[in-house]
Amino acid sequence: MHHRASAILRLFRQEGGFLSGEVISRELNVSRTAVWKHISALRQAGYVIEAVPSRGYQLLSAPDVLNVEEIEAHLKAVVMGRRFVCLADTASTNVDAFRLAEQGAVEGTVVLADSQSSGKGRMGRIWASPAGVNFYCSVVLRPSVMPYEAPQLTFLSAVAVARAIELATELRPQIKWPNDVLIDGKKVAGLLNEMSAETDGVNFVILGIGVNLNMSADQFPSDLRHPATSLRLELGRPVARARFAAVLLNELDRLYDSFRSQGFGPVREEWQQRCNAHGRELVVSDGGRETVRGLFAGIDGDGALLVDRGDAGVERILSGDVRVL
Repeated sequence: MHHRASAILRLFRQEGGFLSGEVISRELNVSRTAVWKHISALRQAGYVIEAVPSRGYQLLSAPDVLNVEEIEAHLKAVVMGRRFVCLADTASTNVDAFRLAEQGAVEGTVVLADSQSSGKGRMGRIWASPAGVNFYCSVVLRPSVMPYEAPQLTFLSAVAVARAIELATELRPQIKWPNDVLIDGKKVAGLLNEMSAETDGVNFVILGIGVNLNMSADQFPSDLRHPATSLRLELGRPVARARFAAVLLNELDRLYDSFRSQGFGPVREEWQQRCNAHGRELVVSDGGRETVRGLFAGIDGDGALLVDRGDAGVERILSGDVRVL
């Protein structure tokens, strides 16, 4: 988007109501003809702008697009969103963010894509990503933590997604170990974090977040291993993507701030409360074969799942599929 069109959007949001062509041309230091040209470009981009003689222009509605202007209108974050890279389509936002981080991208750089052609889930599973309906982003962080502590940030991003869904909708999400967010037992979001590290510290961590916002039932692949859903399917109405993006980045920002000042404790506590296994018995299986059964006993500092097997003691689980009984 042309930077002057962006500036006009900012003016609309600051002022609310009508803006005269005269005010816009003065604020932007351009001619009235140029103002009209930028208003026309905004209309072509899907913004509904009313023009009333002697009163000026009024912004009535914005399109459901993931662009910087729409996200920043609701953004309160300090670290997240220091820089935005918005892409129409990409193979994977994590790959893009990783490359930018290697080139020195500032902490809080957010890579967003309207669609992903080869987004990956856990264990290399492909995650379906049609255009214009969902939310995919990867965030560059540079925490001063040791490599073994980096997985803690996956749990932090899961809590952020759960909070954002609660704030943006009236739904009650739950978190499934290690990195899925569920609504009513169906997967609505997945997280994939990657890092670059030396033995003595982390260079950067990429938080990859995918949330099914507005997918319809027929857009889900028929061969999914686990039932999946979208916020739209659960709510019965669409969710504004840019606003959701801002809410999520705001929550991520708050949690990251507390993580840096207070460590993993508060995040871990909230993650455990939100976990679908909280207070329940669970079964861990590997390749369909049951390996451990017991009571959910939380997660430890490495993000390992703790299962209380009674007399057999507490077992740490590092991988496997978990089913809550």
